[in-house]
Amino acid sequence: MDERLKQQLEFALEIDKEKNIFRQTHLSGHGRNENDAEHAWHMAIMAYVLREYANEPVDIARVMLMCLIHDIVEIDAGDTYAYDAEGLKTQKARENAAKERIFSLLPDEQKQELMQLFDEFEEFATPESKFAHAMDNLQPLLLNNSNGGGDWKEHDVSAEQVYGRQRKTRLGSERLYEETDRILQENIRKGSLKK
Repeated sequence: MDERLKQQLEFALEIDKEKNIFRQTHLSGHGRNENDAEHAWHMAIMAYVLREYANEPVDIARVMLMCLIHDIVEIDAGDTYAYDAEGLKTQKARENAAKERIFSLLPDEQKQELMQLFDEFEEFATPESKFAHAMDNLQPLLLNNSNGGGDWKEHDVSAEQVYGRQRKTRLGSERLYEETDRILQENIRKGSLKK
């Protein structure tokens, strides 16, 4: 086997570990916690289906790839819950170290391509990264809503905290933010999300 193929296959096997990183969000219908790979797959399909709601035209293949790779770093860095103030303080440093190690398994030009795409997602400046972030916000919100707000209740999360995160959805899709707001208001009324 040549060295290039060997590196690519090592990377392919390494990213399988993403299936072992469990998130705080539960699958719909009060299922088990979802893993990072399921989250990424779900986001990518959602991005394709919902692309007409992006604020600006987007390269949907680029958005989908961002969705698929954005949490690979959690293989080393672990999942940082969106409302974990302490974990968020060290998240960037942990993820940068993981990004370097994991993407370095690839041939150099593929390493550079995926690291650039990962950084673009993190920088949140392009239409593609903004729409990918909208998916990253909307996907767990839909699951949590399907479970009666159970994850918010379990972690004692307030509406203000959820709105703080969800407001960024508006930058990728005004229309999907309108739906997000409707869902959150409904959960506040039902008592699933505390004011």
